[in-house]
Amino acid sequence: MKLWWRGWISVAVLGCAALASCCKRDDPSRQQPALGVPLGDAPGQGPAAASTPPGRAGGGVAPAAAGAMSGAVRVVYLHHSTGGVIWEGGVKSWLDRYNQERGTRYSITEQAFPKDSPYGWENYPFDYWNIWVSHGGGQPFKQEPTLEMLTRQYQVIVFKHCFPVSGIEADDGPGDVTSATKTTSNYKLQYNALRDKLRSFPGSRFIAWTGAALKRSETNPEQAARAKSFFEWVVSEWDQPGDNIFLWDFRALETGGGLYLLDANATGDSHPSEAFARQVAPLFGKRLVDVIEGRGDAGSRTGR
Repeated sequence: MKLWWRGWISVAVLGCAALASCCKRDDPSRQQPALGVPLGDAPGQGPAAASTPPGRAGGGVAPAAAGAMSGAVRVVYLHHSTGGVIWEGGVKSWLDRYNQERGTRYSITEQAFPKDSPYGWENYPFDYWNIWVSHGGGQPFKQEPTLEMLTRQYQVIVFKHCFPVSGIEADDGPGDVTSATKTTSNYKLQYNALRDKLRSFPGSRFIAWTGAALKRSETNPEQAARAKSFFEWVVSEWDQPGDNIFLWDFRALETGGGLYLLDANATGDSHPSEAFARQVAPLFGKRLVDVIEGRGDAGSRTGR
């Protein structure tokens, strides 16, 4: 079944703040994943996760370090269009092959989050904070599932932002966790609150993608530098060993460590290309099984 993505993106030029909404678009055809990526150690044979660190600023108290998950493991993959492109690059078929070769029972389901209506097609730090932290509980918020609902159904929750997350404006104050304005200060407050919330579900594991990048032609150097700096903070400070939260460093794969989505990895806009998706879908699969099998802290954040 094809997924159809509709929408718009408008991006400011030099000297102006970016204002965009990640496009919904026709997904590429499903492709077999590349076969050259190592499948990793057999379940339960990887190195143990690091010990739990003491609580840190904004982080709360981390749950105990997790080993391999046993039995059937259900994964939900929450996404919009960028995540849809990677999904169609072969995420499910890679995991199906892993199960066949290793005898594991891992299942993965993709789901648009949040949906277009009634919440709106927005999946930025504010929106995860708004749905999961501010309006958490046993009932949906604007028809979107809360963490209390998702964790009853899935053991692993994967979530991400689309590329407009990188249109970060200059800070205009100390930050406001309730603000949807894309600034570094707001993002950090929202991420720290989100980390505390995720850690309150020690029986679940979470994989957050580092934010999708913008092409050079769709941002400006100041915005690009702010986006790079923020997601470096996510990698170096927000993500801490010993808890139930892990990263897939998608941004590093897209940018090669630079400021912008590389043209070679992009379409005409800031969506990743089908060819790039086929290259990195197996890397996501490797990262996912590392997290499931207790190698989340020791394994590569990119899956390489």
